[in-house]
Amino acid sequence: MINRLIAEATECDFKVAVEVKKPKSWLKSVSAFANGVGGSLFFGIDDGKNVVGLIDPQADAEAISRLIKERITPYPNFILIPQHENEKDILVLTVFPGRTTPYYYKANGIREAYIRLGNESVVAPDHVLNQLLLKGMNLSYDALISSYYFRDYSFSKLRERYKAWTGNSMDEKLFDSFEIRDETGKLTNAGALLADDSPIRNSRLFCTRWDGLDKSGGLVDALDSGEYSGSLIILLKEGVGFIKRNMKTMWKKTANSRIEMPDYCERSFFESLVNALIHR
Repeated sequence: MINRLIAEATECDFKVAVEVKKPKSWLKSVSAFANGVGGSLFFGIDDGKNVVGLIDPQADAEAISRLIKERITPYPNFILIPQHENEKDILVLTVFPGRTTPYYYKANGIREAYIRLGNESVVAPDHVLNQLLLKGMNLSYDALISSYYFRDYSFSKLRERYKAWTGNSMDEKLFDSFEIRDETGKLTNAGALLADDSPIRNSRLFCTRWDGLDKSGGLVDALDSGEYSGSLIILLKEGVGFIKRNMKTMWKKTANSRIEMPDYCERSFFESLVNALIHR
């Protein structure tokens, strides 16, 4: 039973006992699970997944519920289930991903939000905390209004791509329906990122081809490099061009044509680059 529960948990931590005097040792995981994709805490099991059991599971269950209520804000959604394993009692605390992020641990005048990093719960850095705040308000960075005006920027690259994708010219009203600008004429962050001369300074792409398999390769450190700025469409195009320029494409003749064998599958590196730009 316990192995099945552990396998089903997206994230999990193991605690030999319910620490009441120093509950931060496990409450930070409650915060991290609620701020992320959820997870489970197994009380009465050591790090080696050995069942050691709890002496008084009823008192421990009451302490867990009370401490979550006192120390985690807002109150997360969770279930606490007793289990009997190898003739020993354990508790399984399952915390669900929350909608009103961030979920803070608070005690002694300190308020900290935690996230999962690998198999650890760590304090959320500022940029992640900002993302959690936006998530809790049902907002995203790209939907926020910038300080830039639509009238001051051109979108020729976006218009070109729209024409290539749809076969139609891009109507002015689409800038509104795509949420590139608001009713006052200001660009959203998405609009600022898609402008030909993007005013967002950090929207840049750095490409390097190292000499070897790491950054301390052969006679020179790098064989090629490039720095690109502008619209996300420009960054994507330049990034794809850089990769193609720095890879070999072998080929062989067939009866009617030839078969090309590039170093990397274009579909794969194109998708990787898109993901990198969007997540950044």
